[in-house]
Amino acid sequence: MNAAQLFVRCLENEQVEYIFGIPGEENMEMMDALLESKIKFITCRHEQGAAFMADVYGRLTGKAGVCLSTLGPGATNLVTGVADANMDNSPVVAIAGQAATYRMHKESHQVLDLVSMFKPITKYAIQILEPETISEVIRKAFKLAQAEKPGASFIDFPENISEMAINDDVPLPVINSRLTLADNQLILEAAELIKKAKNPMILVGNGAVRSKASKNLQLFSEHFKIPIVNTFMAKGIVPYYKNSLSMGTVGLQRGDYENGGFKKSDLVLCVGFDMVEYHPHIWNPNKEHTLIHIDTKAAEVDSSYVPDIELIGNIGLNLKALIDFLPAKLNYPNEFGIRTAITKEMDRLKNSTDFPIKPQKIIWDLRTAMSKEDIAISDVGA
Repeated sequence: MNAAQLFVRCLENEQVEYIFGIPGEENMEMMDALLESKIKFITCRHEQGAAFMADVYGRLTGKAGVCLSTLGPGATNLVTGVADANMDNSPVVAIAGQAATYRMHKESHQVLDLVSMFKPITKYAIQILEPETISEVIRKAFKLAQAEKPGASFIDFPENISEMAINDDVPLPVINSRLTLADNQLILEAAELIKKAKNPMILVGNGAVRSKASKNLQLFSEHFKIPIVNTFMAKGIVPYYKNSLSMGTVGLQRGDYENGGFKKSDLVLCVGFDMVEYHPHIWNPNKEHTLIHIDTKAAEVDSSYVPDIELIGNIGLNLKALIDFLPAKLNYPNEFGIRTAITKEMDRLKNSTDFPIKPQKIIWDLRTAMSKEDIAISDVGA
């Protein structure tokens, strides 16, 4: 068995289904090893596309998507997709072939310091220098990529290392960990803040989608009749038309501060929220909101985002625990005008026959045609 074959065995051990990429001379040993593997190689037109495909696979499954390139320009083409995955907390493992180690100490054709290039845009970047480290490197790359908050790992695999023989080495076992509840006293204190609030609201972000907290989020919102706004990354976390507490999406529009309800709110529960989705200085400009941070990780430090309480752990379980400390409310809050306006606008054009087709008509038809599990993808210029 050579190092490339062990590498592929380790990928199989991580339950990798697909690798998106482009073959090249420096990753040829891996390509040969994949011929005897159950892993399906998806040949792409461009490495950037391969990285984005791995990114989306990671988003949708929660398992690391894998992309592969050759050295030099092949690897540099991965950068945009890998950086996007890392910033959006999508698990990805990117692999690049590399020149043989005996020509990396000098100027050589298409040789770049890929580890240094990928370090700022990944959680983990490493070059394999000995076949004996492969099982550890791959296990660590996947463990870090998939751990909260997820992101990208990068592995640089020199061609002469991939050819080396290795005996009696096996992949490391995959052990999954689980997040637990926050401290009980903190949950109680958070419940007291919610009880005292006159106009609480929920700002839900991508972390809640990633944590599959939709059911408990809706139960919590309905239990205490708290309206919900979601970021663009959290679209679909609650059904807009079927949930009168859903106030829609915020994150770009100039009027979101008023329309989304932030101006009237005295308490914002930030659930799975990451400030790259909608920066707090926009929706908390006067730094006057009481904030409860419910997430898998502690809050980022920002002068406009200083939570009064942080409930760190399993998002869904922490929302469920809050229900136990809060009495059920019977009355719904007054509906925000933005929800009524959007609904009326969609209804107004649902039967439109205008050409070109109105955007409202497109959205109406999409909502009508799509089932709960369907996914709409819109290119935003990446």
